[in-house]
Amino acid sequence: MNILSRNNVNVIGDGPKVLLYAHGFGCNQAMWSQITPAFAATHRQVVFDYVGSGRSDPSAFDAQRYSSLSGYAQDLLDVCDALDLHTGVTLVGHSVSCSIGLLAAIQRPSLFNKLVLLGPNPCFLNAPPDYQGGFERQDLEGLLDLMDQNYMGWAHYLAPVVSGEDGGEQVSGQLSDSFCSTDPVMARVFAQATFFSDNRSDLAQVHTPALVLQHRHDTLAPLSVGTYLHQHLAGSTLQVLDVKGHCAHLSNPQLVIEAMRAYL
Repeated sequence: MNILSRNNVNVIGDGPKVLLYAHGFGCNQAMWSQITPAFAATHRQVVFDYVGSGRSDPSAFDAQRYSSLSGYAQDLLDVCDALDLHTGVTLVGHSVSCSIGLLAAIQRPSLFNKLVLLGPNPCFLNAPPDYQGGFERQDLEGLLDLMDQNYMGWAHYLAPVVSGEDGGEQVSGQLSDSFCSTDPVMARVFAQATFFSDNRSDLAQVHTPALVLQHRHDTLAPLSVGTYLHQHLAGSTLQVLDVKGHCAHLSNPQLVIEAMRAYL
């Protein structure tokens, strides 16, 4: 299968350095449209959709492969292979794509020279007393139950939670549209993998320098999660963005651009 069409891969510019953008759950590559213009003159930028998201090829969906984050990490590596990228890539991941990117970096450490992790959460479940991921198991199970019973209702409920106060109606609407346009069966598989994965034990295996961009007020990734990642990711830098919500690249893109520029 042609990976470039399977994952709806698009390449912007032809700069000597490569930025690879990976979207979050329920999202798609269009979410990066406010970030990519800032790096058009300096970087070759790659955007794509995971199988089951955006405009990817739905016939390529395999429920078993995509039931764990390693399946999505393989998508990411497949895209790099299809573009003949073997080294020097900076990955910019949002939300669950931070964990996916970490798995890819463990598998192929020579591929990435830097990671930019926006709103990461290696485990959404609370594990007291040492770890506060933000959710109790029954909260997440309830979210998936709502997804099963009323997919549109779930999408309209979750979108403003993810966008936060800074996102307002515009970002909430963009997220809701993205959620609603995703196939419910494929979204359910990705949701299960996203919310019930625990990648904390993988952090020690990551040796790629990382910038952790934490939102100051984020329902999906509390401040303590950013601190935890910074403590457990060797060579990481933690920067807290003064943002209310989980999607600074949509609600406060200039903050993300400035942070990326300074780090790169």
